[in-house]
Amino acid sequence: MTENDQRKPRVLSGMRPTGKLHLGHLVGALDNWVRLQEKYDCFFFIADWHALTTDYADTSRVKPNILEMMYDWLAAGLDAEKSTIFIQSHVPQHAELHLLLSMITPLGWLERVPTYKEQRDNIKDKDLGMYGFLGYPVLQAADIIIYRGNYVPVGEDQVPHIELTREITRRFNGFYGDVFPEPQPLLTPMPKLPGTDGRKMSKSYGNAILLSEPEADIRQKLKTMVTDPARVRRTDPGNPQVCPVFSLHKIYSSAEKIAEVEQGCTTAGIGCIQCKSWVADNLITQIRPLQERRAKYEANPRLVWDMLEAGSESARKVAEQTMIDVRDAMHLGEDYEPPTKSAKAE
Repeated sequence: MTENDQRKPRVLSGMRPTGKLHLGHLVGALDNWVRLQEKYDCFFFIADWHALTTDYADTSRVKPNILEMMYDWLAAGLDAEKSTIFIQSHVPQHAELHLLLSMITPLGWLERVPTYKEQRDNIKDKDLGMYGFLGYPVLQAADIIIYRGNYVPVGEDQVPHIELTREITRRFNGFYGDVFPEPQPLLTPMPKLPGTDGRKMSKSYGNAILLSEPEADIRQKLKTMVTDPARVRRTDPGNPQVCPVFSLHKIYSSAEKIAEVEQGCTTAGIGCIQCKSWVADNLITQIRPLQERRAKYEANPRLVWDMLEAGSESARKVAEQTMIDVRDAMHLGEDYEPPTKSAKAE
């Protein structure tokens, strides 16, 4: 980072390493991150410790998944020369600050986090009754404030997580002085991107299209994608606004093609097969350059890992400076001078 970069507002965000990424990751986060790195001092991290909150029983895929995700990050346009890109567990100061924050965070704050109950209700194949799962928002707060981040790019549904970080920050500052700025949510418009079954795209739903998917597989998946349920026959007019395929057109097709699809669907002038073929053509054209860049990084994993190590080293330096201030504020620093022995005691 240059001296000029340090004067920019700082943005912090991360992603759990789940392996190869899908289109939802691209339109929901990566495209925005690529834009942000031109304007902000960006810290982007691979949240491997967060992955353990649900996948603690089998950690064998964590390292390979880190590389797979990094290939997609770089292919999407993240630049290690413009942003600090690093691995969470390679910056142990995150764990130290997490421990200190956990001492002051009320249990009730964690139990009211919206996704805590939601995930416990929805993820039935794993035992989530663990401290790590309950306490992950505290680690998330440490991830953000250890870099004194000004902004965290999120969608509206994630604002409560940032508010909890702000509450923890205020509580810490109230006890120990103004060590941390309160991070602000940087609201990110997120296009609706459904999976092949119409639900939100997710690998856990089995409805995702991967960024690295071969062309033939993309076309096959789109052929089976659900459409307007009321359009039973080819001659039935459809309603594009309730059709998941039309949602993809709004992201990947030109304005002229979108208008053509809307006209053809509402008048039964085109069938769903034709509509899917058009969106497949446009989608493949747009992600082909990304796939070509990914292939180059895949061919040199050592280079990619070295980028992560260099980014982690840079992140450690920033994080350690913060922790020096934290330890001093909490009277845990190394500069304590014990009183000398008094003359009377002698």
